[in-house]
Amino acid sequence: MDNNNAIKVALVDDQLLVRSGFRMLINSQDDMNVIVEASNGREAIATPLMSQADVILMDVRMPEMDGIEATERLLDPTKTAAEGPKVIVLTTFDMDEYALSAIQAGASGFLLKDAPPEELLDSIRTVNRGDAVIAPSTTRRLLDHMAPLLKKQSAQGNELLSDLVDSLTRREREVFGLIALGRSNPEIAEELFLSEATVKTHVGHILAKLDARDRVQAVAIAYQTGVVSA
Repeated sequence: MDNNNAIKVALVDDQLLVRSGFRMLINSQDDMNVIVEASNGREAIATPLMSQADVILMDVRMPEMDGIEATERLLDPTKTAAEGPKVIVLTTFDMDEYALSAIQAGASGFLLKDAPPEELLDSIRTVNRGDAVIAPSTTRRLLDHMAPLLKKQSAQGNELLSDLVDSLTRREREVFGLIALGRSNPEIAEELFLSEATVKTHVGHILAKLDARDRVQAVAIAYQTGVVSA
């Protein structure tokens, strides 16, 4: 791939050895390269180049400012996911609370630091394409844990969200339900006997109608409105 078209990756981690390992792995790929690094959240938000990244790999536990707060501050809530960096939160803690906090902060993905290298690289590519990534090992527990927490949202907010969900067509509602169950576009295409291109179009319409930043936010809306439940 032309270097100008390579996926621009930023690394935010307080361990130099971890950053070095990720940098070597990412820079060994033809279609991506590391453009900037930071050792904590405060340094990340103070680094102008960070906003030019396509994907940010963000550690959760760091001194001065953790990855959750840094994610919140780096992502402009007035912009869609396509207009700014996408964040994959990395942690050594296989805990639902961190994943849920990361998603609520606007992260597009959540992975464990000890994930196989290919899984990490695939996740960068997937998030860059606009598909959300949640570590397979944590998906089910995360969704189960998410349901009661999301239902604590205000009744008024849920009513507004329900109106948005009601605006979906029958087919969009089917695709929406499968997105909420963590299905990928190819899996949805196979299940509904549709082409991947058609599924991608439906997903785009769904995100627009729900005013959702990305698939992860769509999952949260599905749980809030009772489209799916744990």
